[in-house]
Amino acid sequence: QVQLVESGGDSVETGGSLRLSCEVSGLPAGRRFMSWFRQAPGKAREYVATILRYSGWGYYSASVRDRFTISQDNAKRMVYLKMDSLKPEDPAMYYCAVAHVDYSSSQAADHDYWGQGTQVTVSS
Repeated sequence: QVQLVESGGDSVETGGSLRLSCEVSGLPAGRRFMSWFRQAPGKAREYVATILRYSGWGYYSASVRDRFTISQDNAKRMVYLKMDSLKPEDPAMYYCAVAHVDYSSSQAADHDYWGQGTQVTVSS
């Protein structure tokens, strides 16, 4: 049984930093890509970043590139999202997800396992 448990969400000031964590268990063999998405109230789920699990190579949306960093600790079965220079447009529920396709995808439909989310709030 696949389980993804996010943590680390908090309320920070504009310009601040947070590190989100996703603990992964039961991942099916061969699943190489994991992603972070976010969803603000009344908005569609938005792609944030993807990591290739065996190399650590990261892919990012234009809105977070150069501010967010996706990383992993395979020994601890963790995926992280370090968020720096947080902006007023970053608040959302952040979700980690497992891709069922074998390439980096920004599409939520290409991910079939999801965590419950962790809330990020940014205050000015």
